[in-house]
Amino acid sequence: MHHRMTPRFTLLHRPGTVLLLILAVAMALLGGPGTASAPAAEAAALPCDLYAAGGAPCIAAHATTRALFAAYNGPLYQVQRGSDHAYRDVGPFAPGGYADASAQTSFCAGTSCIITKIYDQTSRHNDLAISWGGYWKGPGPNGEDVGADASALPVMAGGHQVFGVKVTQGVGYRIDHANGAPTGSQPEGIYMVTSSEFTDQWCCFDYGSGENTHTDTGDATMNAIYWGNACWFKNCTGTGPWVEADLENGMFHTNTGSNKDPNNQGVHYPFVTALEKNNGTSNFTLKYGNAASGGLTTTYSGALPNGYSPMKTDSSLLLGTGGDNSVSGQGEFFEGAITTGFPTDATENAVQASVNTAGYGGTGGGTGAPLRSTSANRCLEVPNGTQTNGTQANGTQTQLWDCHSGANQQWTQTAAKELRVLGGKCLDAEAKGTANGTKAITWDCNGQTNQQWNVNADGTVTSVQSGLCLDVSAYGTANGTLIQLWQCTGATNQKWDRS
Repeated sequence: MHHRMTPRFTLLHRPGTVLLLILAVAMALLGGPGTASAPAAEAAALPCDLYAAGGAPCIAAHATTRALFAAYNGPLYQVQRGSDHAYRDVGPFAPGGYADASAQTSFCAGTSCIITKIYDQTSRHNDLAISWGGYWKGPGPNGEDVGADASALPVMAGGHQVFGVKVTQGVGYRIDHANGAPTGSQPEGIYMVTSSEFTDQWCCFDYGSGENTHTDTGDATMNAIYWGNACWFKNCTGTGPWVEADLENGMFHTNTGSNKDPNNQGVHYPFVTALEKNNGTSNFTLKYGNAASGGLTTTYSGALPNGYSPMKTDSSLLLGTGGDNSVSGQGEFFEGAITTGFPTDATENAVQASVNTAGYGGTGGGTGAPLRSTSANRCLEVPNGTQTNGTQANGTQTQLWDCHSGANQQWTQTAAKELRVLGGKCLDAEAKGTANGTKAITWDCNGQTNQQWNVNADGTVTSVQSGLCLDVSAYGTANGTLIQLWQCTGATNQKWDRS
């Protein structure tokens, strides 16, 4: 059994509050006029708070990275351990907060885990479990789909290590006859945060509504965001990936299907906000934005395709596959929600502003901290003078220097056991060395074991690969003293303080 906190929207009983809340939150999140005086409750509003305030409440809210309601404190997702098939729910650190990824990493240590369920954060309990399959069979038992590898997509959000859902071919999640899902020609809105870095042109990496039968039941029987490189109707401009609408029997860039817009050749951001809305009779709209910053771009807003009005949407909610369980798509999913009603542009702009503040891809949020040598009382640093075109060069050996607040001394310990610095650089044992004197350098983070470290209670920092200790060369104490790996001795030049 799991416990949920149902969000409450007490402000909405007052006339005019809906518009005022959206405007106030949007200004607060975007740093516009009035930021300093915006009430704390409004500034803390998250995407589904904003949709509710705008009159298009979420009927499903799914995320493995963070809460989507400011009041939510229930489970975000469930993992299953490969060694003994036990289950563990992962929730946020605090109401409205980021996922406690350490709960996953400690539970899954020494074995593998899959994501078996993505909980719905609304009171409707539209949880996404692994799909039973459909017309197109999944790779699991009896044609079922399979769950995503729980550790395959570590990312940073607001300075916290979290995990997304890496949908490879055959991964799929679903709930049929979803509670409160728009059906027929009822209006519906959808958003999700995804990425341009893992896509393909096949059907279908979708998030939205599909058929309860898991088969193709005809035009207009589903309404979902498709994200990928598909050009179903040929003659597209560019190579993608694009935000498209999967309305069944076609992924639509426009009401005629094809994308002929020279300004829409593809979206290339590490984190992408994708939006689709459909009023069921006369309009569907597609938008995208950089999830890290900035506003939204509308790529299409207009009539539904011929034969698709009125819509005949069914009430199965899906992630990762097509309505008929087409399992060849791939993509990355971090968060998303499905609403009843046709969200206004103002609401969607406020949601995008909220997504911007989530901090995807960065190491902000104050979680980076120095590593101070207890013997020298100086900090582990990436030398400032080792940059090429403003980018820190791979292979730079770390050193000691007077402690300061600069980014080149801020080390973020991730759930993948990395020590990250300057965004995408990791502390690295040079050339995978295992001998005394191996240089402690920085290199682009790549997930290999020579970039994994144990930060131990006794003050040592040891290489997962070799077991060697992070060591101040020759017991040095001066600025510029180089850092290396050495057999652990218990000496003070191998002790570090995370403060």
